[in-house]
Parts: sequence; C-alpha cells; structure tokens
Amino acid sequence: MTLIRILSALGGLVLLAAIVWASLTAGQSLSEAIAWLTSEPWGVVSLVDLYLSFFFVAVLIWCLETNKGLALLFILPLPFLGHVWSAVWMVWRLAALLRARAANV
Repeated sequence: MTLIRILSALGGLVLLAAIVWASLTAGQSLSEAIAWLTSEPWGVVSLVDLYLSFFFVAVLIWCLETNKGLALLFILPLPFLGHVWSAVWMVWRLAALLRARAANV
C-alpha cells in the first residue's frame, strides 16, 4: 500500500507541475483553451473521459469513506481541482480505509 501512496503522491505532483507549466506558458486563458479543446472531436472525447473519471473516483470515495461529510469534502471539488485532489485523497485516506474495511470483514 505504501507504493500506491508514493505513486499517487508523485502522480499528483507531476500533474500539479504540468498544470502550473501550462498556465505559465500557454499564452491563452483557460476559457480560450477550453474553446480550443471543445472545437476538436478528440478534445470533446478527452473531456468526457475526464469527467467520467471524476464520477468513478467520486463513487469510490463515497463507497469507501464512512464519514460522508468528509466524502463530500473530497467529491465536490473534484470537477474544479481535478485529479490532483483525488491524489490527495488516495495518499491521505485510502490505505487507512482499506485496512479498516479488511478488519471488519
């Protein structure tokens, strides 16, 4: 489980670095970038894939978190903060939740 936490943390940091890099070098606003992305069929497919993955992660968080308030704290920002936020949840909560779930089975 430690390896999964490390890889999740690294993945989240790489994604965060890519976001910062893109925002500093793209030369366009976020709304211009979204307009460009949605003008291409594969861009639309990429957005559908992204938001579907947010839904899947949200379902997992909801099912695994016993504290539904905490679950909502992680689910509601997902569409805005992206998978940097889901990486935070995986690093912080996933191992403990799986251990607790295994102990109860």
